[in-house]
This record gives sequence, C-alpha cells and structure tokens, in this order.
Amino acid sequence: MEQIKNYIGGELSGPISAAFLDNFEPATGMVYSQIADSDERDVKMAAEAAKAAFPSWSATSAEDRFAILMRLCHLIERDLDALAQAESRDNGKPVSLACAIDIPRAVANFRFYATAAIHLANESHDTVGRAAINYTLRHPLGVVGCISPWNLPLYLFTWKIAPAIAAGCTVVAKPSEVTPMTAFMLSKLCIEAGLPAGVLNIVHGLGPKVGSAIVEHSDIKAISFTGGTKTGEEIARTAAPRFKKLSLELGGKNPNIIFADCNYDEMLATTIRSSFSNQGEICLCGSRIFVERSLYERFKHDFVERTNALKVGDPRDDATDVGAIVSKQHFDKILSYIELAKEEGGTILTGGSVLEPPKSVGGEKLDGWFIEPTVIEGLPFDCRTNQEEIFGPVVTIMPFDTEDEVLAYANSVRYGLSATIWTENLSRAHRVAAKVEAGIVWINCWLLRDLRTPFGGVKDSGLGREGGFEALKFFTEEKNVCVKL
Repeated sequence: MEQIKNYIGGELSGPISAAFLDNFEPATGMVYSQIADSDERDVKMAAEAAKAAFPSWSATSAEDRFAILMRLCHLIERDLDALAQAESRDNGKPVSLACAIDIPRAVANFRFYATAAIHLANESHDTVGRAAINYTLRHPLGVVGCISPWNLPLYLFTWKIAPAIAAGCTVVAKPSEVTPMTAFMLSKLCIEAGLPAGVLNIVHGLGPKVGSAIVEHSDIKAISFTGGTKTGEEIARTAAPRFKKLSLELGGKNPNIIFADCNYDEMLATTIRSSFSNQGEICLCGSRIFVERSLYERFKHDFVERTNALKVGDPRDDATDVGAIVSKQHFDKILSYIELAKEEGGTILTGGSVLEPPKSVGGEKLDGWFIEPTVIEGLPFDCRTNQEEIFGPVVTIMPFDTEDEVLAYANSVRYGLSATIWTENLSRAHRVAAKVEAGIVWINCWLLRDLRTPFGGVKDSGLGREGGFEALKFFTEEKNVCVKL
C-alpha cells in the first residue's frame, strides 16, 4: 500500500513518529493508501528547511522563479489525467470534473502568479512642491504557512502556495489529511521541475498536530488558511497575539436570488451546477435558493425534474454528475442536517436518502458514501437548516415577493462569501448586488473567476483577500522610503 510521505528540504521522507494514518477512498469506503502522521517535530524540520532556503530564493529574480514555475506547469499538464484520477479517488468527485476544472486551475494558478510577480510594481509619490519623493519597497515576507482544505485539493492548495513562492517566500504547507494524494504527487513534480530544496515543504497529518504547529511556529510570518469558520477562529486566536499576517477564507451559506425576468433556461442549467457540483462541496455553492413568487411553481417543478435527472455514480464513469461524499464523518453530518430539516418542518421534494452503492465501471464493489441530491422547501429563512453550513448536495428553496424581503433573507446568516443574482433588469442587478452582504457577487452566472480580481468573504466568511496582486502583496512586507530633493 502506497505511503504518502512528507516533502521537506527537497526530499520525500516519512514522519519522525514513523506512524501513518489510513486514507479512505470515498467511492469504495476502503483504505487505499496511508498518510504520514506528522507532528510538531516534522513542522520544525520543515520550517528550518524553509528558513535556510529563504535568503537564496528571495534573491532569485522574478524571471528565474518564473522559469521554474513554468516547468512545473508543464509537468502538471503532462500528468493531468493521473492527477485527476488521484483527486477523484481521494475526494469522491467525478474524474471528468477534476480533468475539466481542478487540475487545469492548478496550472492556471502557477502560470498566473509566476507571470504576475514579474509585473508587480512599486509606487512612488511626489510630495507637494516636489520637496521629496516617497516610494514603496516590497520584500518577500520570509517563511509562510499555507493550510488548504479537502474539497478542491490541488486547486486550492496551489492557489495558496503559488503566490507565496512567486513572491519570493518559502513555504511550509499542510494539505488536508482527507485528500493528500495530489499534494504528494506535486512534491514529486517539484523535484523534477528543479524547485530548490526548502522552497516548498509539505507536511502531512492532522490539523491539531500539524496545522496548529504551523500556526504557532515563531519563524512562520504569515498564515493563509481555507477551511471551516470554527478552525479559522482558533487560528486567529493563536496567530493574532504573535502579530502574524492572516488570510482566512472560511465558510459560506450563499444565496441564489432568482427574479422572474431572468433568462430562464440559462438560470436553470446554471442553478443545477451551482447547487450540486462537486457533490455540493464547494464553499461557493448556492445552498439557499430564493425565487420570485410569480416564477416559483414553474421553477420548483423544473428544478426538481432536473435534479432527478442527475446521475449519482462511480466517479470514474464519464456519465456521472454527482460522486461520493468525501468521508464517512462528513456523510453523517449531511444526513443529520436532512433529518434536522424534517424536524424543522421542511418538505423533501426530492432526494434526502442514502443511495445503494452504484454500479462500478471497473468491477470493484462501491460501498462508499453516496447521498441523493436533495431539494427542501417549506422552511423559514431563519431556521438552523437555512443558517448553518451543510456543505453537501442539499439545497433549500423558498419564494419571495419584494427586493427588501429577499435581501433580508439573504443577509440573515453569519456568512458573507458569495451570492448569485438572476435578472435581466440592469438597474435591479446593480442595486441588489450593492446591498447583498457578500465578498463576491455573480450576476447571471456562477463561478466565473478572473485571477486578477481579489477574492474573499465578509462577516464570518473570512478575513483578507486572495487572488490577483493582493495575494502577492500579502506575502510581502512594505517599506516606505522618503528622499528629500
């Protein structure tokens, strides 16, 4: 059975404890590999390797860093199919989705930040009367920590480490222990690409042991974290007294607001995607769907019909729309919320049940964790089901009459990550977008991303911004220089 090892100081090695954790395949429910069960000793080694590598890497020109990262891009593209299959096996998502979205976006992350670092400019300002010139210098911050989640494993892992490395920092990174395989494969590609030893260090293991050690380490100057809000709160409590820079991309309970004048066919097709892509395990999924009352009955009928047509099956089957839930623990959590919705008076329009294991395309027994895409109506906007993040193939739908009413519904939650608005009325689109409490708003689309734009949430959905030049700047420290003329 393959062992997933740490990548420290340019080499693959087992954990100091010599202990390994079981890694389960969601579709089969079986252990298929083992993960290094690392602890603070491994983090200490990684931080020392990163600190030793920093002087040389920070002095490497942006053009030379670009060349290395572009070699890494080509290697990821070469191994795209293998990486997609590994991600599907770790995560439970359809291989087709990983091939189309996750792995190409990892390439895009490295390519964008490698290029952007060349074009990152410093500002200068003439004082009044031109008595002096002030200019800003940016230097790489040093050793930084990057902690990524399980839902989009390589995509979000590279979204963190790419700007850090491109900016000249060295990194101690922790992928999720639930989905470690693609990060392990990336380790091997980094060696092949010639990334200098210690620039990127990947430590596998559990959050309380590895993640906490990264946050607490005195030589790690910044933390970029994507994950649950509760964990983000713990990180902030630990990092703030140490004055570390923080970027926290946390939970979401995103509204999908549908007005009667929308482009109906486009809205319906996109709403199916924004509800159930990646088994609903995307922080940007629209899990609360609000529909203008005059359109509600038509939408309900068509949406349920489209949901019923989704194929839940073997992630390796190209015809599969919805794969397996990532873990038994998360599977149980989703089911508990479906039961809660019933207790709160909700009506299950479709789904809500555990599926019998679907047919395998390879002959293996699929005895993993599959849940039917679930649509619920009849719940009040302020019940727990509509207020708490479920992070699975479960959506609620309800009608509304006025803009003020739907904005009150949309803004009632503690989260503010994203929102989607469907309307052909330009004035209404801008008006509602300005009033909805979310860090990113999509109008007549979903998940269209431009890496040049900042990304992040408001309220309990996070702190700071990722994406664009903001991510590069996050991994630098600024110095103002004033020259008297």
